Amino acid sequence: MSDHIAAPTETLAPAYTGRLGTDPIPALRLPESETEPEAAYRFIHDELMLDGSSRLNLATFVTTWMDPQADRLMAETFDKNMIDKDEYPATAEIETRCVNMVAALFHAEGLSPTDPTSATGVSTVGSSEAVMLAGLALKWRWRQAREAAGKDSTKPNLIMGSNVQVVWEKFCRYFDVEPKYLPMEPGRYVITPEQVREAVDENTIGVVAILGTTFTGELEPVQAISDVLDQVAANGGPDVPLHVDAASGGFVVPFLHPELKWDFQIPRVVSINVSGHKYGMTYPGIGFVVWRSNEYLPEDLVFRVNYLGGDMPTFTLNFSRSGNQVVGQYYNFIRLGVAGYRQIMESLRDTALMLSQQIAKIDNMAIITDGSAIPVLSFEVVDDPGFTVFDISHELRARGFQVPAYTMPADAEDVAVLRVVLREGFSRDLAYKLAEAIEDVVERLRAGVGRGHTARGFAH
Repeated sequence: MSDHIAAPTETLAPAYTGRLGTDPIPALRLPESETEPEAAYRFIHDELMLDGSSRLNLATFVTTWMDPQADRLMAETFDKNMIDKDEYPATAEIETRCVNMVAALFHAEGLSPTDPTSATGVSTVGSSEAVMLAGLALKWRWRQAREAAGKDSTKPNLIMGSNVQVVWEKFCRYFDVEPKYLPMEPGRYVITPEQVREAVDENTIGVVAILGTTFTGELEPVQAISDVLDQVAANGGPDVPLHVDAASGGFVVPFLHPELKWDFQIPRVVSINVSGHKYGMTYPGIGFVVWRSNEYLPEDLVFRVNYLGGDMPTFTLNFSRSGNQVVGQYYNFIRLGVAGYRQIMESLRDTALMLSQQIAKIDNMAIITDGSAIPVLSFEVVDDPGFTVFDISHELRARGFQVPAYTMPADAEDVAVLRVVLREGFSRDLAYKLAEAIEDVVERLRAGVGRGHTARGFAH
């Protein structure tokens, strides 16, 4: 008998040989053949390595870190369709609880701790859908009032600053509403009550005030705008409602500035939108829109369907979407509570203040907002040192930090700024490293290294 041992029938191959190493996968057409699951995963995973680090993306307001337990819960509920409320009653109940929690946080009227129908609102795909729904409610109520009075209802307009997020422009274009933009000016990047007073007329469906602007993180003066609208109505002018776009500040201001009146405590505020995927600290995309009470949401906008089982009222622009986002939001609500949100917002604010103080020490850097309103700071280059904010942004990107540079809105376009958004997951230590990187970049640019970059696309 031979002592020869038979050669193995299989051989080990290096990880990247085989199809991935020899046959490019078509980018714009379906491949002709199948791919092994692990190979498909590796192909896509490797391409995504070319993205920047989401944790170091200081351009975005959107959450980039959650507890591992939240990750697990959301992974377990990807397959739950949010719209199938009869099939997934527990997920539907969680959505209702979240809406009630948000409405209560914003002091909505007539809320009951035991009646889930006492809150008027809905979860949405971010604030973009929420804005559309709030705008539709404003338009419908204005049109109903005009038609009831026998007046023309074909020329609605909406008053807002030129600093609004692009979704408001989309709303006006998609739903035939004239946008009346109130301009900014160098040194002032929020709207004023005086501008509102001059702009309102009988065709105005509402005024939008922003709680945490995209450009600088500032809080627009909701109470003062409301006071002006009260005066206009008292003097025989139009009775114009107020909507608060709290996409960025809605989950910050109640905890950092509880004394500030901006929500339904102001009688003229009829609706509020907020992004759960921003300072609600949930992965994208989750938002909410809530109304003062059900009288501010016209019944004509609510549809009822029964083909999913049971009678289901719905007021959304989207239909099928994953329920895992509202599950993640509910996790944050019960995990953190008021005390947890307050502690996180105070910590982020303190980090923003520290960072703004460090930047202010650098020659030619001037702070516009220091992060005390919401944890967002903005700053500009002054005294023409020979480089721009776009040069700084480019050089910081080479160091891993994504800090957006952009020009300000209408009538302030000559001002260009950098903005830093502090979020949970960006530590104080990383903030110190960012301050050091900015100082080093400025020194190199002052020496003539890396100049000459132009504006990039604005990051909301």
